[in-house]
Amino acid sequence: MPAQVSTVISQSESETFTLGQSLGRELRGGEIILLDGPLGAGKTMLVKGIADALGIDQEEVTSPSFTLVNPHQGRWLIYHIDLYRLDQGASAAHAVDLDEVLTDEDAVVIIEWAERLGHYPLPDNVWRISISGDGDAPRRIAVSKYQSLMLEST
Repeated sequence: MPAQVSTVISQSESETFTLGQSLGRELRGGEIILLDGPLGAGKTMLVKGIADALGIDQEEVTSPSFTLVNPHQGRWLIYHIDLYRLDQGASAAHAVDLDEVLTDEDAVVIIEWAERLGHYPLPDNVWRISISGDGDAPRRIAVSKYQSLMLEST
């Protein structure tokens, strides 16, 4: 069961960025943030806001679609992971060496296209952020915070 669920409507990229900053200020290290939403929904813009709140230059944060994992050092190390180009299931986790990334218990791990993990067991302190909407439409951003989660396929 989620410990806390909230929904925000974002009218612009700057509002999505500001929400990311707000979320970033709540981080204490060790969180796993699962992002899902269609292409162009604003996942990376949200991550830029989170990174900014952790003292990371937002210009350094780009979508890791081709590199798969981008580490960024700020108040905590962020692993920004993108699973878009990977097959669903355990192979996606293995391709980004997720087991190794998760050994850093103080790092913040942000995974775009997290639904591609399938039934991958995750440790405690997982946030799921779903963004709906595309193009010029407002975005509906739902944030759920869990104490523990066994990721289910969607």
